Amino acid sequence: MRPAYFDRYPTIAFERDAQGILTMRLHSDGGPVQYRSQHHSDWVGAFYDVGIDRDNRVVILTGTGDEFISQMQWDGTLESASDWETIHSEGKRLLRNLMDIEVPVIAAVNGPATIHAELAVLSDITLASSTATFQDAPHFLLHTVPGDGVHIVWTELLGSNRGRYFLLTGQTLSATEAKELGVVNEVLTPKDLMPRALELAKQILQKPPLTVRYARTCVTQRWKRLLDEALGYGLALEGLAALDLMQRMKQK
Repeated sequence: MRPAYFDRYPTIAFERDAQGILTMRLHSDGGPVQYRSQHHSDWVGAFYDVGIDRDNRVVILTGTGDEFISQMQWDGTLESASDWETIHSEGKRLLRNLMDIEVPVIAAVNGPATIHAELAVLSDITLASSTATFQDAPHFLLHTVPGDGVHIVWTELLGSNRGRYFLLTGQTLSATEAKELGVVNEVLTPKDLMPRALELAKQILQKPPLTVRYARTCVTQRWKRLLDEALGYGLALEGLAALDLMQRMKQK
C-alpha cells in the first residue's frame, strides 16, 4: 500500500521497494532542484513522515539529473521578524527531523551540492559522484550569516579551523577533496553511484531490524545534542543580520 505522504510533497519523489529501502529524490518539476521556499517546508514535513513510518528500513537520499542541489530561486519575503519566524521554525525542525529518522540514511550525491549540502553529509553513509562538489553558497558569500545548521555541521566534520575557513571563504571542495577530509565515504562514477547505494542498503538489511534501528539511534545522539545546543541561536542570528541587511538596502 502506497503511503499518503508519498504524494504530499511536490518537491520529493518517493520510491520504496519490497525490502523497505526508501529512495527520496529531491527535484523541481521532475528536474534538478531549483531551491525555493517550497523545498524547505516540504523537507521538514517529509523527514518527519519518513521517520514515523516503520515500513521504511533504510533511506537513500539523492538529487535529480546531474545535480544534488546547486540552483536557487528563493521566493521567500523578509520584511519583519514575523516573516523570519517561518524560516526559524522550519529551520529548527529540518535537520532535527532528518536525524530523528530511526533507520540508516545513505546519501547519493549525484552532482554539485552547494545549497543545503548538510542534508547529504549528515547521512550515516555519504557516497559522492566524481562530478560532485561541496560548498556553502547561500550564506556568507551572499551576505548571510551561516547559522541554519551549517555552522555546526561543517565545523564538526572539517574541524574548527577548516570548517570556519570553508564557511567564510566560500571554498568549494571536489568529491576527492571531500573524501580526503572525511566528509564523504566513497567517490564513484555517476553510473555506479545509485547501484552502490542500493548495495549498501541491502547489506545493512542483512542485520536484525532492531539492531539496524538502534544502531542509527546510537550514532546520531551526538548530532542531536549539537543541533539542540546551537541551531536555534544560529538561526536567530541569521535572521537579525538578514533583517538589518534589508533595512540597509531600503535606505540606499
